[in-house]
Amino acid sequence: MTTVNFHFHAELNFFLPTNKRNVKYSIVLEDSPSIKDAIESQGVPHPEVALILVNDESVDFSYLLQDGDEINVYPISELINNTYSVSVQPEPLSTPCFVLDVHLGKLASSLRMLGFDTLYRNDYDDEELAEISSREKRIILTRDTGLLKRSIVTYGYYVRQTNPHKQLIEVIKRFDLKKAVNPFKRCITCNGLLAPIAKETILEQIPPKVRESVDEFHSGQDCKQVFWRGSHYDKMRQFVDEVLG
Repeated sequence: MTTVNFHFHAELNFFLPTNKRNVKYSIVLEDSPSIKDAIESQGVPHPEVALILVNDESVDFSYLLQDGDEINVYPISELINNTYSVSVQPEPLSTPCFVLDVHLGKLASSLRMLGFDTLYRNDYDDEELAEISSREKRIILTRDTGLLKRSIVTYGYYVRQTNPHKQLIEVIKRFDLKKAVNPFKRCITCNGLLAPIAKETILEQIPPKVRESVDEFHSGQDCKQVFWRGSHYDKMRQFVDEVLG
């Protein structure tokens, strides 16, 4: 039998039952599992973890627990003043891109509106999401902790908020996206880049009043849907300003 003491810090307590939050507590194990397995057995997905200290020494996920170990587990927000050498967070992606689960359709549209490459389908299953994330180095955004615990998932985040507007603000803060925002360059329907399209080639697709007043049009790279700047654009612009503000 192996007895170890855990202490989870800051926002990692979100995943714990009330009686285990912000306190040191003991668990008893039948063998000596990897610290990754032990952390996830407590409900905390490994992509949420940035630093693990065992007996005040930093370790990686492969460390095998020993009887009496004192374990402190930290999220990325706690790394600012960290002087320890071993972070279990992967190298940040040079260009953040995402894949979202079935619960986050509105968030997917908003991320696309801000210019981020965001895959979303309402029929992705967990295995497919994990494979896409691993193969294409995309950050999984999800409301399913089980998905984040899959071994092939490196980049992932559990979205805490349930309101789509607040979810977007949360993700922007978590991944420090403000400087990378490039609004209205992607189609919110297909995720493809928007490309200019000649007005004379789409006359049958636009309302008569629009033909008279608008000369600039764009279409989605994949869906070929036609867009122009109307009253809806002003509302979208206001939404972007509010989020970034």
